[in-house]
Amino acid sequence: MPQRRTRADGERTKQLILDTAVRLATIEGLDGLSIGKLASATDVSKSGVYAHFDSKEGLQLATVDTARALFVDVVVAPAFEAEGLDRLCALCESFLSYVEHRTLPGGCFFAAAAAELGGRPGPLKERVAENQRDWIGVLTDAAEAAKSNGQLRADTDVAVLVFELNALVVAANTGFILHDDPAIISQARAAVARVLAAATPA
Repeated sequence: MPQRRTRADGERTKQLILDTAVRLATIEGLDGLSIGKLASATDVSKSGVYAHFDSKEGLQLATVDTARALFVDVVVAPAFEAEGLDRLCALCESFLSYVEHRTLPGGCFFAAAAAELGGRPGPLKERVAENQRDWIGVLTDAAEAAKSNGQLRADTDVAVLVFELNALVVAANTGFILHDDPAIISQARAAVARVLAAATPA
């Protein structure tokens, strides 16, 4: 029993470290993560933090995976209660709410990470890029379903539509975090609605 409790305590500590790392990374960047900062922010000793990760890259990769789990839970999963065009609308709204409600202090983790890592090859960039591809894939699947069931015009270029919708929500994230202006989220909602209205049958 004591050994099982120790293992559970260790997993809770590791999760606390990673949850904190996700939040810090949206402000400090993935490169800004350090054992010292995490130890201070979590009230865990430096050796306690270090014991969970074999390298800084290991910590960074685990942080990306934790951010992915949060994104799926907060943005993607709720939208899957709907289908087709309703799912596409819900995905955009979930993303905007994720930003508007300051789920993370520096806005969308992956928008920040993409800006930080875009010019640097390596496993960390690939992990972030994989998550972005998956997000685009989720949007694309919803748009394809909406087109197939007649909710979008037959001549809709799904790739372009998804590009526009993603560009709008990411731009809203950037503007909202930079200017702390709720009007930006409202403008993004109106822009998303306009783009989708233009793609629906008359």
